[in-house]
Amino acid sequence: MVPILETERLRLREFRESDLDRWSAVMADPATVRYVGNQQLSREETWRRLLTSGGLWPMFGFGYWAAERKEDGLLVGHVGFADFKRDMTPSIEGLPEAGWIFAPDAHGQGYASEALAAVLAWADRSLARDIVAIIDADNSPSIRLAERSGFSSREQATYKGEPILLLRRSAASPAGSAAASAATA
Repeated sequence: MVPILETERLRLREFRESDLDRWSAVMADPATVRYVGNQQLSREETWRRLLTSGGLWPMFGFGYWAAERKEDGLLVGHVGFADFKRDMTPSIEGLPEAGWIFAPDAHGQGYASEALAAVLAWADRSLARDIVAIIDADNSPSIRLAERSGFSSREQATYKGEPILLLRRSAASPAGSAAASAATA
């Protein structure tokens, strides 16, 4: 049910049970969770998140992909879309929310840009809908990545009583068209 997307260096695929130990180590790293709740996850909590990633697909027709390097099969990140029915202001319920997390040892190598371009190109073809992203205002690398990928219209939002940055990307975004030509399915 999860389409496999390929880029020059990455294979974006469904999560597997065999991903648990690697992803658990990533999600227990303080550098990983700094801007995503700042809570290190246990192996059990990571497992539940992996199950959620798979469960999004049959319900919404979109979800998260595991991003693995083609050269060695190493899981370096996850990227995709969700509708978590977040209790936030303004509401984003019903909109695909883009999200990405990459292992600290994969930072600075362009993997997140490559993966996000591929999933946005897939979304432009398959969803043809506006997409949102929420990002911690201090997470400059993710904000830059989102803006390079066609997200704009920065808005202040509130999630769990805390401020968060809300960015929006139109399905017809020029960066969306560029992303479409950068990815292969």
